[in-house]
Amino acid sequence: MKFSDLNRRAHLYLGLGLLPWFFMYGVSSIPFAHNAFFEAMDKAKNQPLWKVRLERQYDAAVPEDPEQLREFGRATLKLVGIEGTNFGAFRQGPDQVNIYSYTFFNSTQLKYFPAEKRLRVEDRRFRWDHFLTGMHARGGFEQKGWLPSAWAVVVDLFCVASLIWIGSGIYMWWSIRQSRGWGWVAIASGLVAFGLFVVLL
Repeated sequence: MKFSDLNRRAHLYLGLGLLPWFFMYGVSSIPFAHNAFFEAMDKAKNQPLWKVRLERQYDAAVPEDPEQLREFGRATLKLVGIEGTNFGAFRQGPDQVNIYSYTFFNSTQLKYFPAEKRLRVEDRRFRWDHFLTGMHARGGFEQKGWLPSAWAVVVDLFCVASLIWIGSGIYMWWSIRQSRGWGWVAIASGLVAFGLFVVLL
């Protein structure tokens, strides 16, 4: 098999295999770019985004170290019956600690007020734009467990495969002599537009 044939097949099957990921990143970019529109639509429903699940007294020392704060968040989530989800913990200020737990379909936030010894648990109403942007933004290896790590690995593979897909497309373009002129026009137009945005923004 010639390299050109192998390249065409790689380009074809990579494009098909990456289709769900291209679709997800493409569609989820819409709510990122038009956040105000989706927020206005949601506001028109006159429904609260967050609903209080429970509020209770809670007395616990808040650690200063980020790693220990994360363990504090894990323990607090377990206290209210939440385990095995992606989560994060950070100080909103000296008098508030926020802990968030999220999946693609559900999000919960815990607000702990140390001075008041009070813990509030709130669940977020499902919204499709949040579902899409949550998939778009999810990545990294900070979360424990094989499933979050598997997602992060697949995202890395998608990035590498996308570069191969682009390279194979460039090779096919260069192999067709009669298309080189318009190809250079397309490349130059893209570079100029991108460069202007980088410099001017």
